[in-house]
Amino acid sequence: MAYELKGRIKRIMDEQRFDSGFFKQEFVVTTEEQYPQDIKLELVKDKVEQLKSFKEGDSVVARFDLRGSEWQGKYYVNLVAWKVEAAGAATASASAPQQGSVPPPPPPMPTGGDADFGSDEGDDDLPF
Repeated sequence: MAYELKGRIKRIMDEQRFDSGFFKQEFVVTTEEQYPQDIKLELVKDKVEQLKSFKEGDSVVARFDLRGSEWQGKYYVNLVAWKVEAAGAATASASAPQQGSVPPPPPPMPTGGDADFGSDEGDDDLPF
């Protein structure tokens, strides 16, 4: 299940690289509500590139998944972002149709000639 978080970037941490080749970058978003919360999210591997176009103080919308794990009897939860975009761009892209996309035409309406519905013939047992 995907979640969405809107707010301002409070902090962008340095990218972390591991010997295994895995890399990630964490960042903190402060929500814009009556009681603001500082929420730490992370981007992993190729998704880290998305964060390079932002700076601290920018308004963003982050879409993320919850990831849980257990290690030595302790349980951990990570918020792994898979899309980060400017707050204005997120609402515009959600409400506006994609450029160059044309909606499919509606299906043709039956014209009565060969249509099965509406005929008195048939072997169904409906009273109408």
